[in-house]
Amino acid sequence: MSFGPEWFVVLGVIVLLFGAKKLPELARSLGRSTSEFKKGIKEGTTETDEAGASAPKADATPGTEDPSQ
Repeated sequence: MSFGPEWFVVLGVIVLLFGAKKLPELARSLGRSTSEFKKGIKEGTTETDEAGASAPKADATPGTEDPSQ
């Protein structure tokens, strides 16, 4: 990724909008939310994997029905 002069303009606008004192707090909250998001994604995939592993497997032979019904 190139770091051209347009990035300096973007950073300048961000500093003007939020102020230099507010930027560390914004970066900290962004980092926390990112880690919470990743944690949620990880928990969601493990719950899905566990649910898929505990579910009974369907019969792969088409046209066969369960005789107990």
